[in-house]
Amino acid sequence: MRLFRVLAKLLHLVRHIAVGWWTIRRHFPQMDDAARGQRVQAWSLQVLQVMGITLRVHGTPPAQGPLLLVANHISWLDIAVIHAAGYCRFVSKSDVKHWPIVGTLATGAGTLYIERESRRDAMRVVHHMAERLRAGEVVAVFPEGTTGDGSAMLPFHANLLQAAISANVPVLPLALRFVDVHTGALHFAPSFVGNETLLGSLWRTLGADTLGAEVRFGTPERAEGRDRRTWAQDLQHTVEQLRQA
Repeated sequence: MRLFRVLAKLLHLVRHIAVGWWTIRRHFPQMDDAARGQRVQAWSLQVLQVMGITLRVHGTPPAQGPLLLVANHISWLDIAVIHAAGYCRFVSKSDVKHWPIVGTLATGAGTLYIERESRRDAMRVVHHMAERLRAGEVVAVFPEGTTGDGSAMLPFHANLLQAAISANVPVLPLALRFVDVHTGALHFAPSFVGNETLLGSLWRTLGADTLGAEVRFGTPERAEGRDRRTWAQDLQHTVEQLRQA
């Protein structure tokens, strides 16, 4: 019976992804940014419902920008979880753009791509992030630069924070956790670290019957004279406090 339930979820998810892909290709060109954002949020909420994941949001999601979101990074599922709480424009590694289907979904959702190993490309992305922030958007980054297993955080890289400093906009810290909805203990099914495969992580996630995703928003803050490295350290401390709350 468990195998049947997982396969049923998987088929439903594949169908939902196909609907999202078709919506982006067929309808997004005629939509304005606000309508696209609403559609992305609704689609992401449905992804969690299809997968049987309970979403709990603490604090107030930003209704509008300009604002830079910074969050800890656990899983391939993080972007859908944050989008379900409130739409934003993500910064992601450039190879995602070329992934079949996923690349179309990410690009349609307004993702900005970065070559993480290239210092020059980081400067280009910071420039585009600052442009989007000045235009009043909400932009989101994972300053750890890679995923962890959710039990601890990696150091925050400071480079992309320069966009908030250059645009003179606040940063909103955000903490993600995957938990057992009955006990509140950390749930590691969606983890995607080390030698773990995407397929293995997806299969564990679909098979988890008590999986919940928690999004906890902090309070917007400005640099107030801090350089980006100092600010990154302070933001990491704040996100860690939110995770433990």
